[in-house]
Amino acid sequence: MAETKREIERKYEAAAGTDVPDLTRVRDVATVADEGVVELDAVYHDTPDLRLAADSITLRRRTGGSDAGWHLKFPVAVGVRDEIRAPLSDTLPPDLAVLLRSRVRGGEVVPVVRLRSARDVRRLLDADGGLLAELSVDTVRARRLPKGPRASWTEIEVEAADDADPGILDAVEKQLRKAGVRPSDAPSKLARALAETAPEDARPDTAPPAAPGTAGAAVLAYVREQAEAIVALDPAVRRDLPDAVHQLRVACRRLRSALKTYRSVLDRNATDPLGDELKWLAGELGVARDQEVLAERLRGRLTDMPRPLRLGPVKARLRIWDTARTKDARRKAVAALDSDRYLALLDRLDALLADPPLREAAGRDAAKVLARAVRKDHARLAARVDRALSLAPGHERDLALHEARKAAKRTRYAADAARLSLGKPAKKFSKRVKKVQSLLGEHQDAVVARATLRDLAVQAHAAGETAFTWGLLYGREEAAADAAERELPEVWDRAVPL
Repeated sequence: MAETKREIERKYEAAAGTDVPDLTRVRDVATVADEGVVELDAVYHDTPDLRLAADSITLRRRTGGSDAGWHLKFPVAVGVRDEIRAPLSDTLPPDLAVLLRSRVRGGEVVPVVRLRSARDVRRLLDADGGLLAELSVDTVRARRLPKGPRASWTEIEVEAADDADPGILDAVEKQLRKAGVRPSDAPSKLARALAETAPEDARPDTAPPAAPGTAGAAVLAYVREQAEAIVALDPAVRRDLPDAVHQLRVACRRLRSALKTYRSVLDRNATDPLGDELKWLAGELGVARDQEVLAERLRGRLTDMPRPLRLGPVKARLRIWDTARTKDARRKAVAALDSDRYLALLDRLDALLADPPLREAAGRDAAKVLARAVRKDHARLAARVDRALSLAPGHERDLALHEARKAAKRTRYAADAARLSLGKPAKKFSKRVKKVQSLLGEHQDAVVARATLRDLAVQAHAAGETAFTWGLLYGREEAAADAAERELPEVWDRAVPL
């Protein structure tokens, strides 16, 4: 099984024979233990066109040292990466391969660089002998594979211990700078190796498909941003990281909304089929996200209810209900990411961006074209809100308000896509529409919660339990929906168009 380690480190330039300063002068460092030199041999793998390196992801098979094995690293922030480890084997472990699926697709990873390092290790310890950080002076020899150029350099690497205060890195850096040691320009050994062993005939940058400042350039930049988010969030969903399913679903919805809103820029004959596939993917992910939101809402309602009104094993019943549904929802989400249909969608998004179906409006001024499209979405939202408010309270009105909510989300996404072109007006408009969307979302959540509470009450009654608490919660959700409906006209009046 793969294990994950949060890696917080910094790298520094160093000449051969560089003397490391006295690190006992660093705050909290009492002693420095010299661990000697260890020989490391790592082969880094990537796709032939270096897709992993382009996203600052590293995959290596390393021998030597205390952590020999396969290491897959995902960037988290500057100087912070999640390292996922698997035992040493001849081939890429399946646990790691699946995390690369959205990038590798149907291809394969191959050896691209070999790094052999002589690592001179020092452990920085506090007064109690606890590990604060590890500093190493690495003498590196790199070779592009299979028989490409070579490079060599020396660097200093400082990594905070797992449970240590990351502030130790600032203190160590201060001492290193006093000794004339400066941070490295390269974010990783692999990045430096690839740069210094790059073939002379490396492919030059291609010209953008749309001129800067045009509607085509603005829309394609937004489409690319969301498409890249889908690819990047795929492994986060598989790792079950917090909020990953929600963020991936949002990226799908933002992209689908952009393709719909900006049909004057991108030909709908090419984008509508993509929109259908994005709707499918968001729907598969939505089961997990909707369950997460609903369970959190009901847990909160139960917690807020006075203890004397919580009759029967209500928390246990809610927990059992949530556990079963969450497991099924997650299985459904991962199955979608494992499907050939999903990979085909990613390939089609790449094809769209490589050869975008631009229409005549794509060559026009971005601000004018995008503002017109946002206003059109607002008019569509206005029609749905007016219709919903004209209906009597009840099921039909609930459905109409849900449709208005979806229109509000699309309008908000359209404004977000236009921010770079329209500036503050688009930002302010997005905030106003978000308030409408949030209120309509509160209404819809209350409607969905009522249906679930009714089911839980039926199950409790069938098991011989009292349904009293579920009935109280049902009533509170009814009140929440009514309050949202009463507040809507005022919030809507403030959502003036661009």
